[in-house]
Amino acid sequence: MQIKIIDFKILGDERGSLISLEEHKNIPFEIKRVYYIYGTKNGVQRGFHAHKHLKQIAVCVNGSCKFLLDNGKTRESICLDKPSKGLLIEDMIWREMYDFSDDCILMVLADEFYDERDYIRDYDKFLKVIQ
Repeated sequence: MQIKIIDFKILGDERGSLISLEEHKNIPFEIKRVYYIYGTKNGVQRGFHAHKHLKQIAVCVNGSCKFLLDNGKTRESICLDKPSKGLLIEDMIWREMYDFSDDCILMVLADEFYDERDYIRDYDKFLKVIQ
């Protein structure tokens, strides 16, 4: 499994920084949904699912958190801690998020609207589907 980090161009001057996210430019798909996670309590883990077809980019716009990504053969951990870095998560990748800092704001851009039927929430079922 190859983890793909997208480096977003930082624009700015003495007033501060700005990052622009544009579909089919620095985001490799059409953006149909954006959501963010914040206020995650200490020790809470999230995710624990894969998507059959959905692609996502996760950006920690504030603070930090860690991802465990699993394609059924390889498990890799990555820390997101810069708003200029986006983690591309392809379909059929199991993901778990953990170690959220108190100030973490995790934004996720998705290429499809929410559809519960796209989720695989059981790890054993995930392993069966990808083999």
